Amino acid sequence: MVIFEECKLFRDVAHSRSLSRAAALNGISQSAATQHIQELEKRLQVKLLDRSTRPLGLTEAGRLYAELCRDVLRSEEEFIVALDGVKAEVEGTVRVASIYSIGLAEMQTLREEFAKACPGAQLHVEYLRPARVYEAILNGDADLGFISYPEHRRDLTVIPWREEKMTVAVYPSHRFASRDALTPADLNGEQFISFDDEVIIRRELDRFFREHGVEIEIAAQFDNIQSIKEAVVLGSGISILPERTMQAEIEQGRLVSVPLHAPELVRPTGIIHRRKKKLTRAAQEFLRLIHTA
Repeated sequence: MVIFEECKLFRDVAHSRSLSRAAALNGISQSAATQHIQELEKRLQVKLLDRSTRPLGLTEAGRLYAELCRDVLRSEEEFIVALDGVKAEVEGTVRVASIYSIGLAEMQTLREEFAKACPGAQLHVEYLRPARVYEAILNGDADLGFISYPEHRRDLTVIPWREEKMTVAVYPSHRFASRDALTPADLNGEQFISFDDEVIIRRELDRFFREHGVEIEIAAQFDNIQSIKEAVVLGSGISILPERTMQAEIEQGRLVSVPLHAPELVRPTGIIHRRKKKLTRAAQEFLRLIHTA
């Protein structure tokens, strides 16, 4: 008999004060129960039961052993609950929909950390345009969405993530490349690589320019940060981008990031999921990693 079965049998004997009832509760015969108790007493070299009383009584050693059995069985129950939680955390697939500028820069590191924390779980990431990220979440095609300028909707939960500093992106030979910092007025008349009109960040930059009385010349416009970076690298103009999204090009010497004296100019990012959808333990673990990364 394994230790947990032995503890359960003796706990039931102590509680019911009857070998026959304890045997029935444990699905064994009374003679088998009697034999297990006798072997236990022989092993411990003490009498656990007072067989001179009716109902069956416990000796002092028996009371101590009954308390030990209750503690062992309580610990076993807590262990099973905890183990079920661990199994739930490491199983299944977390489906993520992300805009390109967040996903490409962040996801590889998060994927590696998630694999260490939940080796039995899978992380599936799809890179989409902002509108498609919302659709994927609302249609149930993704569990979590990474988005910039997250919209607060009735059927969505928005978890603020971070505010990304925006800086001026210039090619290395541009006259701004040697500057320690720029003011909004410095941007007047510059050839500017912009976002398309329907992109939220374009509206925020237009508002910023209006508030500071800045007039720029739109040299080209795109709907994604990668294309804008490449246009700046080629010398087609300058732009304003989240500094985090330029790290690879900065390290390669293809772009220079120049701070802008405008503390209010940041790109807010967030994580969205469907409001009434219960997240799996694996998804919850992935969220925890995001906030500690």
